[in-house]
Amino acid sequence: MLPRLILLILLALGGCASAPPPEPSHVLPVQGTRLDNQISEQAASHPGQSGFHLLASSVDAFLARAELIRKAQRSLDVQYYIVHDGLTTRALIRELLHAADRGVRVRILIDDTSSDGWDYELGALAAHPNIQVRLFNPLHLGRSTGVTRNLGRLFNLSEQHRRMHNKLLLADNSVAIVGGRNLGDEYFDAKAEMNFSDLDLMGVGPVAQSLGQSFDQYWNSRISRPIEDYLWGEPDLDELNRMRRKLDHYLAKERVKSSSYIARLNRNSDRPHLQNWLDDLVWAPGKAVWDTPLKVLDQGDPKGEQLLSTQLQPLFDGVSKELILVSAYFVPTSAGVDYLTQRADSGVSVRLLTNSLEATDVPAVHAGYAPYRLELLEHGVKLYELRADPDQRLSGAPWMVRGSSSASLHSKAAVFDQQKVFVGSLNFDPRSVLWNTEVGIIVDSPELADQVRRLALASMSPSVSYQVKVAPNSDPPKLVWIEERGGKLVALDREPGNAWRRLNAWIAGAIGLEKML
Repeated sequence: MLPRLILLILLALGGCASAPPPEPSHVLPVQGTRLDNQISEQAASHPGQSGFHLLASSVDAFLARAELIRKAQRSLDVQYYIVHDGLTTRALIRELLHAADRGVRVRILIDDTSSDGWDYELGALAAHPNIQVRLFNPLHLGRSTGVTRNLGRLFNLSEQHRRMHNKLLLADNSVAIVGGRNLGDEYFDAKAEMNFSDLDLMGVGPVAQSLGQSFDQYWNSRISRPIEDYLWGEPDLDELNRMRRKLDHYLAKERVKSSSYIARLNRNSDRPHLQNWLDDLVWAPGKAVWDTPLKVLDQGDPKGEQLLSTQLQPLFDGVSKELILVSAYFVPTSAGVDYLTQRADSGVSVRLLTNSLEATDVPAVHAGYAPYRLELLEHGVKLYELRADPDQRLSGAPWMVRGSSSASLHSKAAVFDQQKVFVGSLNFDPRSVLWNTEVGIIVDSPELADQVRRLALASMSPSVSYQVKVAPNSDPPKLVWIEERGGKLVALDREPGNAWRRLNAWIAGAIGLEKML
């Protein structure tokens, strides 16, 4: 009786799951915009190729998004897994509103987990005639409170644990930004207590237009629903105007205006950063890759043709000299260990950068990685784990964050034989491969590969990361963590990380969550 009562309550509190499908929409033509004109002039000298610029600095990554939104004339397509409230998010939302005011069509697609508690704020944005907001894989039951949301997800866990992990901003179907960063202060070095070390790639030309096709697939998917479906009433202009006033009031506060972000946004410049980056692109063959959105509805494991990872497989198969992997969450599974050890045994230099137990924001994931370390090391794979308190002054690592009390790796990249590079939202773990959807870009360019390689190697230095090794003459074999303190190398014989993190990792390992991590 009690389960039925709970279900009835959830249904009563839920949104409308039976609304008619929304009208489909598609990317707008690129021709005639300022961005297209500027890019077309350069592209004429690079037929069939795309242009690229790495965004390793957190501040540059924010400015690139803000300036792209300001420069857009026709359309903005925004797709994110997480949108956290904060200074940078509010500043970007105000820029999106200004863009919509000048006639730019804005489509915002976010994973439904980001809407928790924010349905009506998102609905207020959708009150603008030029802004549409949709939720991917939305929860239909019990959206009213945090408790009922969690219960609703439990009733449909087979689908609700599968999320849209994509990160994409596309301006005028001409310039795109993809990578590891969500929207939130912790992704742009604007949060004192936690900041992520991350990497984005800006792409122009054919690769940007392919990413427009990927956005359309997700936007028009049958599991992308308008935010209005989950509101008790239609959002109106009064709600939108109240949101504007709150945004303006917040961003006008003295402490906010004095921030480096707002100061740089408000600073008048005849030559903003974006202009410099677009004038100095790396031109090369590039390919946008993404998971099929309906992958999340598959029963059991998804089909190979739906997976981004299938498109990466030829790159992994073709490695003959060097493989560098950067993955915030690394859970290789036995199949991945077999691949990496075989490559290392055949003479390939294999280096991995991931989070240490003390630095990861998801300690449970560490349980899916830690058991494989000894075998990887015994076959010559080199392992590096980001420290929570890297000595950034010594490292010079370009993508390291500064000024925070705790750092965590969030980047996802791979370099193949110093020739080809992948940057995207895909972690090398079962969750990214099997359950979440992802997006990224493959580039065939020694120049860009060298840039990513240098970033990775700088972040593998002992002042930034621990190098995990097998202790000499230990029987049975024991691991040690090598770090640099005060210019001296020190070997730690106990894994860095507090008792709470150790407990989280132990529980996840004990109950066998590897395939869900």
